[in-house]
Amino acid sequence: MTLRTRLRDLALGARFSVAGGRSGRLRTLLTATGVGFGVALLLLASSLPNMLFQREVRESVRAVDGSGRVDAPRPDSFLHLGRTTIYRDDVVSGLLLRPEGDRPAVPPGAAAFPARGEMLVSPALRELLDSPEGALLKERLPYRIGGTIGPEGLIGPAELRYVAHVGFLTTDNYDGRGVRYGWSVPEEPMNAFLILLVVVACVVLLLPVLVFIATAVRFGGEQRDRRLAALRLVGADTAMIRRIAAGESLAGSLLGLLVGLGLFAAARRFAGAFTIWDVNAYPADVVPMTALAALALVAVPVSSVVVTLVAMRGVVVEPLGVVRTSTPRRRRLWWRLLLLAAGAALLVPLTGDVQVTEASIDTVGVAAGTTLALIGLTTLLPWLVEAGVKRLHAGPVAWQLAVRRLQLSSGTAARAVSGIVVAATGAIALQMLFQAMENDFTQVTGQDVSRAELVVGVDAASAGAALRTIERFERTEGVRDVFGIVESHVWRPGPLKKGEGYAPMSSLRVGDCASLAEFATLPSCKDGDVFVLLAHGAQGSPDDSFVTRAARPGAAVALRDPHPHPSEPKRAGDGPPPQWRIPAGARLVDSRPDPTGMYQYGVLATPSAIDVTRLDRPDAQAMVRLDPAVPDAADHVRNTAEEIDPTSWVRTLAETERDAAFGSVRTGILVGSTLTMLLVAASLLVATLEQLRDRRRLLSSLVAFGTRRSTLGWSVLWQTAVPIAVGLVLSVVGGTGLGVVLLGMGGQQVQDWWAFLPVVGIGLGLIAAVTLLSMPVLWRLMRADGLRTE
Repeated sequence: MTLRTRLRDLALGARFSVAGGRSGRLRTLLTATGVGFGVALLLLASSLPNMLFQREVRESVRAVDGSGRVDAPRPDSFLHLGRTTIYRDDVVSGLLLRPEGDRPAVPPGAAAFPARGEMLVSPALRELLDSPEGALLKERLPYRIGGTIGPEGLIGPAELRYVAHVGFLTTDNYDGRGVRYGWSVPEEPMNAFLILLVVVACVVLLLPVLVFIATAVRFGGEQRDRRLAALRLVGADTAMIRRIAAGESLAGSLLGLLVGLGLFAAARRFAGAFTIWDVNAYPADVVPMTALAALALVAVPVSSVVVTLVAMRGVVVEPLGVVRTSTPRRRRLWWRLLLLAAGAALLVPLTGDVQVTEASIDTVGVAAGTTLALIGLTTLLPWLVEAGVKRLHAGPVAWQLAVRRLQLSSGTAARAVSGIVVAATGAIALQMLFQAMENDFTQVTGQDVSRAELVVGVDAASAGAALRTIERFERTEGVRDVFGIVESHVWRPGPLKKGEGYAPMSSLRVGDCASLAEFATLPSCKDGDVFVLLAHGAQGSPDDSFVTRAARPGAAVALRDPHPHPSEPKRAGDGPPPQWRIPAGARLVDSRPDPTGMYQYGVLATPSAIDVTRLDRPDAQAMVRLDPAVPDAADHVRNTAEEIDPTSWVRTLAETERDAAFGSVRTGILVGSTLTMLLVAASLLVATLEQLRDRRRLLSSLVAFGTRRSTLGWSVLWQTAVPIAVGLVLSVVGGTGLGVVLLGMGGQQVQDWWAFLPVVGIGLGLIAAVTLLSMPVLWRLMRADGLRTE
């Protein structure tokens, strides 16, 4: 047989896919839609690494270059201070600049250096500030808007960011001096546990897409086989029939490629309009990895032909009909279990092989083993559905209609939900991995949010200003309690001893008894008391002798450094440092963790015990408890801090904090999981609609004979629910087993055996959603005109 003959048969099949009447075109459209969804998601998935990489590149490009030290002002130098604030759970990043010459470097994304008192804002921040929802934030950013930051200065189009030119920056309150932007940080090797998580996630997220594509190319298989039987009647042989069927599937998959490319192009164009798990990107950043994109574009048409030819092996197309309507041959179980055994054989030997101190794993073994295990579970589903529905009989009419349909053709229903099995199994295993690894990558901070939720620090110009700062926070809307202290230092007076390079010093905190009790275990306290606070070396704090060398009961202390560094500028009116004597009755007390979880040390004094106006360079620190009845209480506190001092800091306390690398991987997997679940929902809906379309004549006949529409609606629900229920049970068992094996690789223990419950809940939600969305089509197909034939 010549190549020309084979190509002619393929072309004939392609022609049937688009010229087979309305039914044929609709079938091709469904196939193209299904394949298109899968291709688009594959391309988006292959773009995710570049999206995350470009975010890091943009972050490094706009950062001030700190690779070279600039000690003195230059015409092109500038002082800078990074500012990050939280507004209603959204992060607002900022950069404050003060030029020291007439040629400062222009920030990335800006057309020119902003004028003094002006700020450049991102489009998203401008939109927020111009809206009523941004009124509180507008009070926190008291600068005129002088322009917009372009894409070169933003990590994403939805980022809230500003760059402001201010006059209050000095070498006392800045982050540093710079002359240019662009700063790269050496990449740290990824932890072996994170590599395991990424490898498993890639398999789990991409395999459902491939399963869906394989299912989509089989849409309309029954009608296709009847048409091929007609071709056999006019003289086509078996080989020609297979080539025509392959050509028809190839045409549908190629059209699906075009649909997928179109969907990807549309999603890419509107990438910045959507934010998933705090990630969005510019269209230029949504670029698939070349190798993965090429593999997807080649694998889809090839797999469509292979799937079609494999499917036809169980079908005998004869001139007088298709031997599919007879009782199908019982499915074999052994080769399905063999796939599961092969996956286990690859994964189980790796138990204990992943060490947290390493930076590599057996990537091929883990990926291959996980893939075989998931494919084995997917192939096991049709056998379980077939074996299960054979034992279902009695029940309402809707139930019997659904069960009978599943008994006649359970394979179609099982294929429709196979993507859910893969996604749910992988999701359960990933959830178990997340829960176990979170303990390794999440640290307990020791912070006590029941004592304070925010801690604010302000560099005060004087002790009076520090006291007024604390009072301002007490009067702020939404504040329930404030524990405020004025903080400075005390030094040992007199000349330096032999071998000393500086005078021994310790911290001094002045506040009321309630505030001082946040730092120490006080036996009793009244105004006028003084305490010497000892931490006994806790959390790496210095020995108690470090404190008592400078401050002890009855000792005189200097309130200013008696031996300042020669490089420190002298202040007007400097003379001998003022002194204060610690009362002889001052008690030694033990440190306790403050609300931030730290052990402090030094001298604690109540207001009557010392004249705070004599303190040198005091700071104000306020530990704030918020009123839960005020929705924006935290934002009011941040506004107050910004109004008092734009360089003040506000720290939100949290009981735990997550490793940045783990958080990045977790975000990427959550984005991929969300897209995969959307695809699974779309695939199930498309498959259900395709099955309804194939049975439109039967549905119309049942209605014509008096079957109630509600009965048929419930039958559709049961036809969807039974395979999904079997699939979810299989997913729970398989996902839990896979999770246990994967955890064993890193010597981890299962943290929660009920991790499958959210996944099962999502599966049940899919049943309800697909049923509701298919009802309008079902009602339309039950009309009398469905009895027409061509």
